[in-house]
Amino acid sequence: MTLSMIVAIAILGGWLFLALAGPVIAPHDPDAIDIMNMLSPPSAEHWFGTDQVGRDIFSRVLFASRVDLFLCVIGVLPPLVIGTTIGLLSGYFGGVVDSLFMRVYDLTVAFPFFVLVLAIVGVLGPGLVNFVIALTLVGWVSYARLVRAEVLTIRESEYIQAAKCLGYPAVAILTRHVLPNAIGPIIAYAVSDAVLVMLAGASFGFLGMGAQPPLAEWGVMIADGQAFVQQAWWICLFPGLAAISLGLGFAFLGDGLGQLQRRQATT
Repeated sequence: MTLSMIVAIAILGGWLFLALAGPVIAPHDPDAIDIMNMLSPPSAEHWFGTDQVGRDIFSRVLFASRVDLFLCVIGVLPPLVIGTTIGLLSGYFGGVVDSLFMRVYDLTVAFPFFVLVLAIVGVLGPGLVNFVIALTLVGWVSYARLVRAEVLTIRESEYIQAAKCLGYPAVAILTRHVLPNAIGPIIAYAVSDAVLVMLAGASFGFLGMGAQPPLAEWGVMIADGQAFVQQAWWICLFPGLAAISLGLGFAFLGDGLGQLQRRQATT
């Protein structure tokens, strides 16, 4: 196991524990308003201080981790499944399916990723559900392109040609032979993509297009604290550090998986 993998497991495991144990270890109700303790600095009672309406920042960071971790999973899984399926069909069969996919791909990459997601959310309306829908509509293309590239190489392999000669159906070849040999780069990319999804979720929450108040989410918390950053820096600082640490965890995990793949390729 590489050093990157160890660091990633430590960071992500820590956040997973905090997210699951949040309701137990949180010292305060994350949504409880306390007008007597508005903008209180970090102290023994409020470890990360309080926000502009007296809510405990530490408790809100813990509860927000559940939302952001959920976004990392639900924002990656649907595009992964859809993109992998389309990439397999496009790369293996080619023809009209491949031509249609390439036209969709060319149209999608003509625009920046965030611009397309922002446009779709703007049409559908703000909220976590619409944000995930927008991510799925745009994100599957990258997975399909990666899978297609892998399949184009694998389908010319001798064992694939042998399976065809033996009369194996296309579904069996794709699921038993093509997909298992193409899944490595896909998983590594999905882990790296989780970083982008997490940052996108925080960014859209900051812009008011993702999670909606009073739901505790790191981007929303940073947006709430931007007007008080000079007098109450802790409102933005601790959610920002939490988002950075979670992003680093996924980045280290992606790097570790990439190193393992390179080692396997050279052996």
